[in-house]
Amino acid sequence: MDIRTPEWVKDAIFYQIFPDRFARSERQNPHLHLQAWGTPPTFHAYMGGDLWGVIEHLDHIQGLGVNALYFCPVFQSASNHRYHTHDYYQVDPMLGGNAALRALIDAAHERGMKVVLDGVFNHASRGFFQFNDLLEQGEHSAYRHWFHPTAWPLFPYEHQHPANYAAWWGNRALPKFNTDHPSVREFLWDVGEHWMHFGIDGWRLDVPNEIDDDSFWQEFRRRVKAVNPEAYIVGEIWGDAHRWLAGDQFDAVMNYHFTRPCLAYFGAQTLDNAMNEASGTGHVAPMDAAAFARRMSEVTRMYHPEVVQAQLNLLGSHDTARFLSAVGEDLSALTLATTFQMTYVGAPCIYYGDEIALPGGPDPDCRRAFPWEKPESWNREVMQHLQRLTEARSHSAALRRGDFTVLHAQGELLAFRREFAGECAYILMNTGKAPSDLPLGGLNTGTYRDALSGHRYIIDGPQPFNVPARGALALLAD
Repeated sequence: MDIRTPEWVKDAIFYQIFPDRFARSERQNPHLHLQAWGTPPTFHAYMGGDLWGVIEHLDHIQGLGVNALYFCPVFQSASNHRYHTHDYYQVDPMLGGNAALRALIDAAHERGMKVVLDGVFNHASRGFFQFNDLLEQGEHSAYRHWFHPTAWPLFPYEHQHPANYAAWWGNRALPKFNTDHPSVREFLWDVGEHWMHFGIDGWRLDVPNEIDDDSFWQEFRRRVKAVNPEAYIVGEIWGDAHRWLAGDQFDAVMNYHFTRPCLAYFGAQTLDNAMNEASGTGHVAPMDAAAFARRMSEVTRMYHPEVVQAQLNLLGSHDTARFLSAVGEDLSALTLATTFQMTYVGAPCIYYGDEIALPGGPDPDCRRAFPWEKPESWNREVMQHLQRLTEARSHSAALRRGDFTVLHAQGELLAFRREFAGECAYILMNTGKAPSDLPLGGLNTGTYRDALSGHRYIIDGPQPFNVPARGALALLAD
């Protein structure tokens, strides 16, 4: 099968937003019972972030060099994370409703930014109308076959009884859809089409492996791509994803095969594995440069080249401890990992707040409110470092689309080349605590500029490069 992924994704830099915690606008209902902005997040309380707040901060986001937004769920729900969907056709009123999403998409598109939404299609919620009908009418419900009842009555809240219906990981708040039923399939496919017609640019699919049915996702792709052939379909698959990446289902997946090696190499000296084991990442064994280079070379070859260029490369997400906290709050590990993320193959994805070195442990702590009201807490050096890298990536076809070739990997020193259409970029990294000379030969001659320091290098033969302690050089043709 011919595999083709959206062209724009190969040039994209994503920014992931957890809507309840990003920004609360002045349009938010002042009479809601909300948690004070910036207080420690909990599993159940609302901070009251909304989509109007995102619009108000698009200057900040675009100033990071971002050109694509990925939102955790925005549809009506009785949860701060909104993975408990009540209505798949309505944006949550607390987020501003459909009008706010309309305004957001229009504002983003005016800036040349794409918008990708989170699709939660494996399960609904206790508040979903069709499930409510099942609770009210029992075995007489018109929607009995939309779910998986096993006995009567159902017990959606009474934990002293079995739920008597299938739920996601046994969580009775999340009744599983019966995606074998024609009406359910048509409903979910229609949701996919509906929001594509509304103007979104793609879907991130929540736990799609739990709809264990290739034909379901093949039809989902067909319907979505019929509306927009350049729509991006990215699945949350943590392990091997070959089954879904053959060109007939997803374009790419969230690349946790990228995340773990970055923790292992850049955070090798400071890993907080108690925190990693308490979050979705699990135990991470430290790596030296040689092991990291081997693994990332494998990851580069893991899937078809079109897929690799569209992979969503993340350092952390709403499901894991934030990268900074997972590496013992070592800022140098965060900046090194960000350097690699912005110079590696695939679409980098910044988790909101990482640009200012926002810490956060396992859920719900990784979902802290963005501290707009405390700009003095922002790490400006981390943000400026990120901005230099995104600017370099946006101006370098080699960094966006080039081949990945390791040139040196030994001890604490790593060097690799990105090459596209004769243009080369060279990345040299040092995870050691002292500056080190890294001798390299076979480089294309010419004048190069280090995107991180601005220093210029004239390359006319083999030469040593002095790489700063816990630092990097990103050499681009000048």
